Amino acid sequence: MQGECVGDMNCKETEKSIPSFLKGELEGDRLAEFVEHIEQCPECKEELSIQFLVTEGMEKLEEGSSFNLQKALHDRMEESRRYIRINRLLRRTLYWLEALVIVVIAVAFCIYFEWI
Repeated sequence: MQGECVGDMNCKETEKSIPSFLKGELEGDRLAEFVEHIEQCPECKEELSIQFLVTEGMEKLEEGSSFNLQKALHDRMEESRRYIRINRLLRRTLYWLEALVIVVIAVAFCIYFEWI
């Protein structure tokens, strides 16, 4: 890792975040920054693959299960992308609902005091 910035997260931060990602502990903006960096940085993507193999692969081998590293990691990344899209949609919806509530309160206030 060279510590280069790709997006909002640099390689060092990304490498430190890999265990949290593998445990499903990254959320919100931190997850989005992590996924964006991994998608743009081949070195960090390789490090993620290695750590994924070590943690998930060893567990599957101990269970005696067959394991396709690339598919499993791809599925995990796709699940993260879905989570990010849903999270962003919910944030936008919440923003517009808050704006609507403010407008409704302002209109109600104006009607109550007969300003309209």
